[in-house]
Amino acid sequence: AAGLTASVIKDSKGEFFLEGGAMVLADGGVICIDEFDKMRETDRVAIHEAMEQQTISVAKAGITTVLNCRASVLAAANPIFGRYDDLKDVGENIDLMTTILSRFDCIFIVRDVRDAERDRNIARHVMGVHINASLSVGASSSSAASSQEIPADKLKKFITYCRDRCAPRLGEEAAAVLSGQYVHIRNRVRETLAEKPGSSAAVPITIRQLEALVRLSEALAKMRLSAEVSVADVQEALRLFKVSTLAASQTNPQQSGGPVGVVVLEEVKRAEEFLRRRMGLRVTVNAKQMIEEAQTQGYSSEAIKRGIFGLVQRGDIQELNQGKILRRIR
Repeated sequence: AAGLTASVIKDSKGEFFLEGGAMVLADGGVICIDEFDKMRETDRVAIHEAMEQQTISVAKAGITTVLNCRASVLAAANPIFGRYDDLKDVGENIDLMTTILSRFDCIFIVRDVRDAERDRNIARHVMGVHINASLSVGASSSSAASSQEIPADKLKKFITYCRDRCAPRLGEEAAAVLSGQYVHIRNRVRETLAEKPGSSAAVPITIRQLEALVRLSEALAKMRLSAEVSVADVQEALRLFKVSTLAASQTNPQQSGGPVGVVVLEEVKRAEEFLRRRMGLRVTVNAKQMIEEAQTQGYSSEAIKRGIFGLVQRGDIQELNQGKILRRIR
């Protein structure tokens, strides 16, 4: 946590001095944190104050002070088993406490969906980045102009101007729309949880999410160099919030329109039970033969493969020889 927040260091003369961490050094900018799920829980708790109040309090070795860390946090984390499992809801895939999740304005679940057209677009983009990096400065600037893209230097100046010169505020009409929609979202989440007793939302909708909507609305107004937040800005902020945080908090394989429905979920569960009955403890089998045997008993190949994947992720089955051999370990 000292590397993120602040630390007290003793020099060669025996005197203590304060050294700011990454969040302090990023004051006024953006701090990017990768492998957020690999952080120790005590380290994640240490940045609660920084993300909530944009300050870091230090009381070490007789040094008591408050440091500013007015920075935006962009963090990336992996699911529990390294890959998002469609058979589980979002709460079982994300191993992060709600106290830290509620401090993010937008939460996006990025899944690796196997789609040929999407893969081609991603590959084309990655190749384009490498091709443009190898071109000369003049050629790259001319290509950017021809495609009507804003040059990076000009975009940086525009963002700096918006941040320094523009400070929009909510109008009465926009504030009424925002508060009404916030109450509506809270009621809808409450009704959803009432239908499933004992369950809880992965990302609770609290007053922090209302503050996030205000920040998003003000940021959209800044982009237009407007002195007042309009209703259109609030509606766009609500749209961003619904497709990010709200969608992430309500993702459920049995209710969403994703690739895994109720019928497929039940079939995969039956396939997992078949694999457990067929494979005794410490028994090694051929994966291809196992799939063919399951198909003869009425199970689909896709359900068996999903069942094997789920058991491997949970540690019940071990894959050997590049997945050609399966071994029951528990």
